[in-house]
Amino acid sequence: MPDIFITLYDVFMRTYEGFLKAALITIELTAIAVVIGTAFGIVFALMKISRSKILQTIANLYITLIRGTPLIVQIMFLYYGITSIIVLSNFWAGAIALGVHNGAYIAEIFRGAIQGIDRGQREASLALGMNRSQTMRRIIFPQALRRAIPPLGNQFIITLKDSSLVYVIGVSELFGLANRESASSFQPFETFLVVGFYYLVLVLIFSALLKWYENKLDVDKA
Repeated sequence: MPDIFITLYDVFMRTYEGFLKAALITIELTAIAVVIGTAFGIVFALMKISRSKILQTIANLYITLIRGTPLIVQIMFLYYGITSIIVLSNFWAGAIALGVHNGAYIAEIFRGAIQGIDRGQREASLALGMNRSQTMRRIIFPQALRRAIPPLGNQFIITLKDSSLVYVIGVSELFGLANRESASSFQPFETFLVVGFYYLVLVLIFSALLKWYENKLDVDKA
């Protein structure tokens, strides 16, 4: 067996307990960020398609600022901004920063899904006596949510990989642990190759779950 594989095996066996714990932190961080981002996304999507020019302007400003600046800058800015007002752990500060970042992308996902619903359904529901709020809540949004599931799943996977950036504020997720391990062991190549394996496994697992759920939706629809 080549020396590189022996070294990789040694690094894997030495670090797997720590990396498994860090993987759980990565999953928790990603899940919380997606929940926060989904809440932001729904609110700003509705603001963007509202009749109010003020709400549209606020939504457009938020989406433009978030999508136009690097995530790592947003993490640093929000971390030091949040912790100067409210005492938060670096985990929660990182989760909120990731959530705010994802909210801009999820807002566009929901906006596209909502506006993709046939306009005739809106007109039919209004003709039946429903107001705009009832039409959105009972007719439009349930269908839009179904359409949004695949891109939301993809955004979850993107968030999983982006969560590696919160190492800059000291969160002990996969990349943060790998960074410290490589510095202490003087084996950066092997350590980051091993952590890349963990990320790949997580992405493959969630991709398979997403594919299964999409197939389930197609079966239910049929």
